[in-house]
Amino acid sequence: MTHGRLLVPLYVHPAVDPTAWQALTRVPSRLYGVVLNVADGPGATRDPAFAAAAGALRAAGIRVLGYLDTAYGTRPHQTLLHELRRHISWYGTDGVFLDQAGAEAGLLPYYRALADEARDHGAGTVTLNPGIHPDPGYASIADLLVTFEGDWQTYLTSAVPSWTAAHPPARFCHLIHGIPDGLCGLAARTAWIRRAGIHCAVPGAGANPWAALPPAVRRGTT
Repeated sequence: MTHGRLLVPLYVHPAVDPTAWQALTRVPSRLYGVVLNVADGPGATRDPAFAAAAGALRAAGIRVLGYLDTAYGTRPHQTLLHELRRHISWYGTDGVFLDQAGAEAGLLPYYRALADEARDHGAGTVTLNPGIHPDPGYASIADLLVTFEGDWQTYLTSAVPSWTAAHPPARFCHLIHGIPDGLCGLAARTAWIRRAGIHCAVPGAGANPWAALPPAVRRGTT
């Protein structure tokens, strides 16, 4: 049984692991989307390898989300929108993945305006990643809200607030890393039980746990 769809933040250069990028194109029906992170954003210049990888994903019908670091609401909107335009121009991204997003009610105006501006600039999908359950108001801003990002041991003891029940599971995503061998399927089922219709579960750990694919995607199984 398949438990939800995958949002894959694949933070590895296509020249370093071309097989991983190619594997994604073989399972489009399993994917909500792929986060394209060139250099904590679009980079200073267009990277032909990332452009080719993004083009292959789009040709397979897979949503591509350009990574932007909002630094918890401290970066100016104009700077972020400039980076968004680069993502769209250089890599043809369909949407945006707003990382290090704030979670408190006081930052709602910042993120509401940023999401509206991003859509005005061509972002068809806006994903917010506070990595925790934020103030409930954030659910009305994002198309997809990442309400957990962390390791497996933390995930085992995490809780889901009652306000999430007012929204469909497809609005929530859990990103889980450091999963012991053979337990990625259990992590996917746990995310589903916790009403996160989107997830990514990987065994990777360390400074960049998102350098590898979920095992099932790497194997080409669904």
